[in-house]
Amino acid sequence: MAFSRAVRAENYTVGWICALPIEMAAATAMLDDRYEPFPRPSHDHNIYTFGRIGSHNVVLACLPAGVPGTTSAAVVATRMLSTFTAIKFSLMVGVGGGVPNPVSDIRLGDVVISKPSGISGGVIQYDFGKTVQEGRFVQTGLLNKPPSVLLHAVASLETKCILEGVGLRVHLAEMPLKFPHLRTAANYPGAEHDRLFEAWYDHQSDDRTCASCDTGRLVTRPARNGIEPTIHYGLIASGNQVMRHGVTRERLRGELDVLCFEMEAAGLMDDFPCLVIRGICDYADSHKNKEWQPYAAAAAAACAKELLLTIPATEVVETKAFRGVEEG
Repeated sequence: MAFSRAVRAENYTVGWICALPIEMAAATAMLDDRYEPFPRPSHDHNIYTFGRIGSHNVVLACLPAGVPGTTSAAVVATRMLSTFTAIKFSLMVGVGGGVPNPVSDIRLGDVVISKPSGISGGVIQYDFGKTVQEGRFVQTGLLNKPPSVLLHAVASLETKCILEGVGLRVHLAEMPLKFPHLRTAANYPGAEHDRLFEAWYDHQSDDRTCASCDTGRLVTRPARNGIEPTIHYGLIASGNQVMRHGVTRERLRGELDVLCFEMEAAGLMDDFPCLVIRGICDYADSHKNKEWQPYAAAAAAACAKELLLTIPATEVVETKAFRGVEEG
């Protein structure tokens, strides 16, 4: 993918943050044009990728290698905002652990978009609170909701999906044309590799695969038609620890009604309100492995691109650059 002309820092209006290199690679592959880099201020240690999606100039950044979590995400976001002062809204895009439930038939390779519900802004920090009587854990404080321009875009995307279908396969098919090494990431791994075990059945060996696990403990689910990822909208649980315990996943699902778990968004929402988009790469249980990470990252990036394409350039111009907690 060749570089196009350089764009000045003040022309970038969309920030996009990833936690993993595979997420950053998928995001880069979604750019319609890639722009030349330019020198960063001495105080900014982020490494950026620059480009365009539709009518939007987008700046991408990835968390430092091996340093996930809410604090790391907050530092990267703060540096991005200090350098790119014209950013109007931002996205946190990557992979997460899905929470299967009777209402939302979440499968590996699907995408979850954070959406406000009740008093929650769309992201819940599930590991921040206090322990009260009888050992019950109670959350304290609420995280901000995304800017209104993004919530309007989510509504528009959801409407489009109802009328026309998702359409993410188009963006996924373009990835290997730009970057042949991403061919594997762009290809659906296959329903035969999407296995959901009973929540209380733990992984049975130190092997990364589930070759030793009892297939009789798999949850039976109806087959899907086609391989197009499904987009789900709802609450996302965020915390500083990897969720890999089926029983705990189910308990928090019942208490919080969340659709997926991830590790960065809670560090962003108060000072860097954004929309969170997560491709489902596992079921947040002890059977997790990295087989689905590349495709899940690609699906999330494709969803983010589709979302940006629903936002008119005029709406971005009318949106104030973010400098503090949005009122209202």
